[in-house]
Amino acid sequence: MSRKQQLLKRHRRNKRIALLVGLALLLLVGVLVAWWLPVLLAVLGWLAHEAWFADHLFYSPQDDYRYDFGSDAQPVAVRLEAGRLLLGSPQEWAGNETLVLGVQVKSSWLGRLLDPAIEVRGGSSIDRQVFERGVNGLRYLNLSGLAGPLASGELQLRGRFCRIQIQPQLMVWRDPDYRRQRVMVIAPHADDAELAAFGLYSQADEAWIVTLTAGEIEAEHYQAMGLNPAEAARVKGRLRAWDSITVPRWAGVPESHCVQLGYFCLQLPAMQAAPEQPMASREAQLSDIRLFRQFNPFPLPADLDGQPTWNNLLADLRALLLKARPEVIVLPHPTLDPHPDHICAQAALMQALEGLEWQPTSILGYANHLHDNDRWPMGDSGAGIALPPVFDSGTVLRPWCLALSQVEQYDKAMALGMMHDLQPKMPFKRRLRRSIQQLMALRKPSALGENEFFRKAVRRHELFWLLKSR
Repeated sequence: MSRKQQLLKRHRRNKRIALLVGLALLLLVGVLVAWWLPVLLAVLGWLAHEAWFADHLFYSPQDDYRYDFGSDAQPVAVRLEAGRLLLGSPQEWAGNETLVLGVQVKSSWLGRLLDPAIEVRGGSSIDRQVFERGVNGLRYLNLSGLAGPLASGELQLRGRFCRIQIQPQLMVWRDPDYRRQRVMVIAPHADDAELAAFGLYSQADEAWIVTLTAGEIEAEHYQAMGLNPAEAARVKGRLRAWDSITVPRWAGVPESHCVQLGYFCLQLPAMQAAPEQPMASREAQLSDIRLFRQFNPFPLPADLDGQPTWNNLLADLRALLLKARPEVIVLPHPTLDPHPDHICAQAALMQALEGLEWQPTSILGYANHLHDNDRWPMGDSGAGIALPPVFDSGTVLRPWCLALSQVEQYDKAMALGMMHDLQPKMPFKRRLRRSIQQLMALRKPSALGENEFFRKAVRRHELFWLLKSR
């Protein structure tokens, strides 16, 4: 069981215990006071839960984030005067540096009910980076893309429903422009490349998109059309395979650089555990991956037998690495992203590189999911991405951030809108919860799309982590 599953299991257990205790207290109130009072309290309690306690937050908001950023950050002295962030000495920056500022954030009493945030104003740019309700600890503000206003003394910071105290040193990283290199994005499922790296690959001089699985499971939307479960899974897999080939064309990536490997969703861990044994689809009644590879622009090794094995996956990846010869590989981060297919995608790529004659110059990691906080990145679509919660300083996490213009953000939103898996309406319970949170917690839904990923992924930043550089 993954750490994320363990945290979720513990969270649900604690909720069940709290529910039983609450029911006992309500029954006692009904006996001792009035029969109707428990009904009223139960409704109010449910509304409070949906508004303020329904987030999957598996840590205390009063815990400090604990990062080891490594040794290659350039510290720059800063101070906060009358709300302006001022540099201790003049700096010459190109404008594409990654800038991170440590901030002690303490929520006000209102910040326990409404999302506390730090407003960042620089010239005509206004950003709002959001933190956990009830926050009281060290957090990291992302100022990437704001080097100009900061250097000119125009950058202002203001706490909203919180008080802030900055650390005296800003951390600055300078990186090569990865957009000027050959980029290959490894996507465990169709839409992972767009969620994590659409801005990067849409601006790259040369980009390749390699999707590992068809993502055919959980096809209830298609079952509602009258298809049986296996037919629905096959239709969903074919649609997502089509998406993985065609949506990158919106960003200018040629069809010849988009590949769908067609392995089955959530079967990568089983394949890894038994590398020679085929692992059939859980729901599509398929044991041949070639149905989902029909849109590929060229043949690959596993096309010979269509067997869903780990060894075939490695052979496919090695063939693609030698054909594309990427200088930059972008893949799921091995410790930040807990999805089992994402963990295995990273492991497969690294194993495929072992002993290969071509090696990338840089490897960047991304996280489309988190262990500890299902709502991260917190805040609204269009806002910046503050650094995620990290509590184990034993792993070096060295950030690289790409700032996106508003036009680039809208292009990314349109790409996500083309993805069939992000189009169905949310379940009624989730829509109701969102309405309650909008009314009581003043959370604004994204105007770009109903799926939660439109809020989480369409931001002024794309955040990556440098895993390898030479």
